[in-house]
This record gives sequence, structure tokens and C-alpha cells, in this order.
Amino acid sequence: MSVGVATANSILLVTFANELRAKGIDPREAAVTAWPHAVRPICDDSSSHDIGMVPHGARPRRGGRAECSLARAVIGGLGVATFATLFFVPLMFTLIHGQNSTRQGEIA
Repeated sequence: MSVGVATANSILLVTFANELRAKGIDPREAAVTAWPHAVRPICDDSSSHDIGMVPHGARPRRGGRAECSLARAVIGGLGVATFATLFFVPLMFTLIHGQNSTRQGEIA
């Protein structure tokens, strides 16, 4: 679940940045400009999943210890995935696309 939410959120952020790159903006500026537009939807999506897991992870019910542990793991995983999406993905986008634009400039 955490991986799926993180992937969807990363795609959202990269899509915003790619739209800006299509307009001719360099990769670093595209990532920095896309970040504020993607923060709210990403945080809304992650927090809604976390809030949905709280009743399952709050306290184990009879026969539900595995469910409780799984819910707690999902909550923690979504927190880490959200952090990675908001900070690691723009960094990697800048590094990967910055290298590609540099290589294209050398060829031309």
C-alpha cells in the first residue's frame, strides 16, 4: 500500500515538472516550481490514507493483532514514503534530467 501511494504521488510530482520542462524551463527550476503545486495533493493523499489506518492500528481487537501491526507499519511506511516523495524525487529528477540536458547541449 505504501509503495502504491508513493508511486502515485511521485508520478504527480514528476508530471508537474515535465509539463514545466515542455515549456522550456530547465530541470532544476522545473522541480523547484513543481514542488509547491504538488505538496498539497501529496500531503492530502498520504494523510487520508494514514487517517484511514488509525482505527485499525489504534488498539488491537480480539483476534486482530496482525491487522493492528500491519496498520502501524503502513502508517510508518506512508510517512517515510511521503518524505521521500517530497524531497528525494525532485532531487533525482534534477540530477537525471540535468545530466540529460547537459549531454544534449554537448551534442548540439
